[in-house]
Amino acid sequence: MLDNRDLEILTIMQKDARVSNAELARRLGMAPSGILERVRKLEARGVIQSYEMRIDPAAVDRDLLAFVFVRAEESPGEMVTGDRLAEIPEVLEVHHVAGEDCYLVKVRVAGTGSLGDLLRHRFGAIPSVRSTRSTIVLDSVKETMALPLRPPKETEELEKAS
Repeated sequence: MLDNRDLEILTIMQKDARVSNAELARRLGMAPSGILERVRKLEARGVIQSYEMRIDPAAVDRDLLAFVFVRAEESPGEMVTGDRLAEIPEVLEVHHVAGEDCYLVKVRVAGTGSLGDLLRHRFGAIPSVRSTRSTIVLDSVKETMALPLRPPKETEELEKAS
C-alpha cells in the first residue's frame, strides 16, 4: 500500500523524473537518505516501472499518429496477434479490447504512405490479422502517461508549496 509520502514522491517524479534526491528531500522536508530508500522500495515493488524520456516526434520524422483497430482470428484468451503487433517498432501501444475488434494499436509513422506500408506489409504479414480500421490524429490536445495520484485540489496545494 502506498502512503501519502509515497504519493507525494510519485507526484513530483511524474513531472520530472530527473529530480534529484536532494531536491525531493528539500521539497518534502525529509532526509535525502530517506527519499533514496523510499524510491528504491518503489522501484523494487514495481510501482516505478521505468524512467523514459519523451522525444518530439517531428524531430525524428514520426509526425503521423494513428490508432488502428485490429480484428484478429484467434481463440478466446489467446493473444498471439497482440504479441506480434507489439514487436513492430512503429507500434507504441497494443491494447486487447472488448467489442467487434480485438486490439487497439497506437502507431507513429512519417506519413500516410508509411502508414499504408505498415498496415500492408507488417500488420498484413501476421496470419491471424483479418482486418484493420485506422483513425488518423489531426492534433493532440493531451498526451501523457502521468497518472492522477491525488484529488486535484491536493495536487494544486502541493505544487504551490514547491
